[in-house]
Amino acid sequence: MSNRVTHFEIPCNNPKKTMAFFKTVFGWNFQQFGSDEYWFVKTGEDNRSGINGAVSKRRNPQQPITNSINVEDIDKTVGEIKEHGGTVVVEKTAIPQTGWMAFFKDPDENIHGLWQDDKTAK
Repeated sequence: MSNRVTHFEIPCNNPKKTMAFFKTVFGWNFQQFGSDEYWFVKTGEDNRSGINGAVSKRRNPQQPITNSINVEDIDKTVGEIKEHGGTVVVEKTAIPQTGWMAFFKDPDENIHGLWQDDKTAK
């Protein structure tokens, strides 16, 4: 595991307007995840550098754009975050049959996401 940034999320008040903007300006493609107001974003071809992400309905007025870091063991990483001055703002949460997510603040109060792949997550 390389602990690389592998995903971003753009929270929006009006996701459809935001998606139309990014599709028109940058040619991004979107695919809704289930019935949630959450759409995966494909920003380009897989053989080119870059990452993909998501657009979602904003859940909190102060919800920022976040980058998620792919980790091998989310529980261990959360412990290290707390030990070294970070704080967890969204506890480990299952995305069924996909993986685990959590969000944290670094010592400078920037919010980041964590992601652990796990097809058995419930």
